[in-house]
Amino acid sequence: MPNHAQSLTRRAVLAGGAVIGALSVLPPPVAKAGGSDEEIRPFKFKASKEQLDDLRRRIKATRFPEREVVDDNSQGVQSTTIQKLAKYWAEEYDWRNVEARLNALPQFTTKIDGVDIHFIHVKAAHQGALPIIVTHGWPGSVIEQMKIVKPLTDPAADGGSASDAFDVVIPSMPGYGFSGKPTEKGWDPVRIAKAWIELMKRLGYTKYVAQGGDWGDAVTEQMALIAPPELLAIHVSMPATVPENIAVALRPGGKKPEGLSPDESHAFDQLADFYAHGLGYAIEMANRPQTLVGIADSPIGLAAWMIDHDIRSYELIARVFDGGIEGLSRDDILDNVTLYWLTNTAVSSARLYWENKLAFFQPKNVKIPVAVSVFPDEIYAAPQSWTEKAYVKLIHFNKLPRGGHFAAWEQPKVFCDEMRTSFRSLRA
Repeated sequence: MPNHAQSLTRRAVLAGGAVIGALSVLPPPVAKAGGSDEEIRPFKFKASKEQLDDLRRRIKATRFPEREVVDDNSQGVQSTTIQKLAKYWAEEYDWRNVEARLNALPQFTTKIDGVDIHFIHVKAAHQGALPIIVTHGWPGSVIEQMKIVKPLTDPAADGGSASDAFDVVIPSMPGYGFSGKPTEKGWDPVRIAKAWIELMKRLGYTKYVAQGGDWGDAVTEQMALIAPPELLAIHVSMPATVPENIAVALRPGGKKPEGLSPDESHAFDQLADFYAHGLGYAIEMANRPQTLVGIADSPIGLAAWMIDHDIRSYELIARVFDGGIEGLSRDDILDNVTLYWLTNTAVSSARLYWENKLAFFQPKNVKIPVAVSVFPDEIYAAPQSWTEKAYVKLIHFNKLPRGGHFAAWEQPKVFCDEMRTSFRSLRA
């Protein structure tokens, strides 16, 4: 985060599928005789009937607060939205649908630095595919990326060229989803980046690219700073580009600089609004994550906490539960919340905010090639002028007409097109 956010917290905090079918999935490396920490183990998940019955019981037993005293969302998640979500979750939603799609994908776990790391790994049916590791953020999971697996691994089936195929690796961050929960301090974005480098090495990849948004951006940029020779380039959808003078102006009492271009002025206004109204969840998780017992005990408390991530994402979700047709469906949203519930990762995922020491939006001096896609409803739409200064080897920059914070989830076709274009020049 820019220093404005640092003044609010003792940690720098975040400013914020389909079944594969006929795809050729090669087996993972063979484990050493007798097993070892480097063993790669197949993984599937099935929630018990008791877990799902308990979830519905808790939803139906929710004690809702009184209605907000305003006619907008300025007090947070609105009563009508959360009650519609609760009704659908308890009466119509079926976890087994997404569970089946997840289990149709090749999933694995392997222990890295003492923590079991879960990941999806799908190899393309085409020779010469470019490996890519894609990292989610909070409140995300591998469910965010399920829609992009088939288009990236089999682009010909998506109207693209086989020469643009990727081998896709999608890990769950430590403390998230099906990965293990750290039992010691120190699992920050730098340590996760090192684990991802080890994971790609363990999978046998001698060259690859990486992509991330939200915390995935922080992890991916740290991979780029470590710069293993195998990592050819990165792509980020929530880039760290905010210049120092803008960061200073965003601090309490700061004044908007004069002479900004229209794109720079718009980005400044987005950031100023987020710092003024959108940081509540991040401040609490950065300071006192273990206090959030309520979201580990109440599924509706968890859902409300998760959907109030940033205002444009929340407004999209509210429209969905009002019956709107958006990039996300009601099932999409509840698939992700239910995963957090079933894995009891509400608090373990929150601790990443406590661990983080990075200034999130300020440039990190990445030296390897970088591609950037700017989605208009992101926390801030990075201007090209800031981006070119932040990344000295910018190989792709594009402003998209639609999409927000959860780009791969909301706009999978656009996202996949961006991946193909971004990395095409790097292919052998």
